[in-house]
Amino acid sequence: MKQAEYGAFCRCRDSFRAIAEEIGAGLPDLRKVQQRLIDERDGPRYSVDTPVVYNTALDDVDGGAEIKLILVGDNPGRREQAAENRRYLVGPSGKIAEKFFKSESTLGVDFRKNVIILNKTPVHTPRTADLRDLCRLGGEKMSRVIDASQTKMARLLADFFQALRVPVWITGYSEMRKRGIFERYTAGLEDMVRQGAIDRDCLFLYRHFSMNQFTIDLRQKTPPGKSTAETLPAIGTEYRKRILTENTAWRH
Repeated sequence: MKQAEYGAFCRCRDSFRAIAEEIGAGLPDLRKVQQRLIDERDGPRYSVDTPVVYNTALDDVDGGAEIKLILVGDNPGRREQAAENRRYLVGPSGKIAEKFFKSESTLGVDFRKNVIILNKTPVHTPRTADLRDLCRLGGEKMSRVIDASQTKMARLLADFFQALRVPVWITGYSEMRKRGIFERYTAGLEDMVRQGAIDRDCLFLYRHFSMNQFTIDLRQKTPPGKSTAETLPAIGTEYRKRILTENTAWRH
């Protein structure tokens, strides 16, 4: 990165940390509600270490880094919030993503060196779908803060894009539809595009890396004779038009 780019990146990083701290301060009972959610659901039991997760992997990025891609996931899960991690995409989905980029060397992207990872909200739940239950248990204030967090993360993405000017991959597009969990994120994203803070043509939407959804979808949609590098933009554009165009009308 050039000096000016790195300075802008650092300011975005500081903003991200401040957003996480603000959300945590605004929801003093968040950890307790998250723990109740974990204890009442089917699935692994664990203690909540980090209710709101800032991605500390960003702290490892220095001025010599070459960032080629911004990747946006959903929200931090069990491994991401663990005290020994506090990093995004370090569980099974992250391993699948890392394997994908290693297997597709022609893309020229090292997942752990050339990619920065954001989420649609930094609020932790065991599974993304559990955000609905977290809002139900936490009440109206919890819902308001989580909605607001999505808007802030969309604006943060725009700031990172302005700093780095690299393609943006947003994974897990299905919950970005109207009445989806990340409806607010989509609204914020479309606002950023409309204001010119994000170039629409640099936005690509995909399925999750989890359970190999991303790679299965890619394999199914790759025409004979076409490379991954040629196919990925077409898939990402198709899903972007499906989500962002669809949501433009109902907000006005």
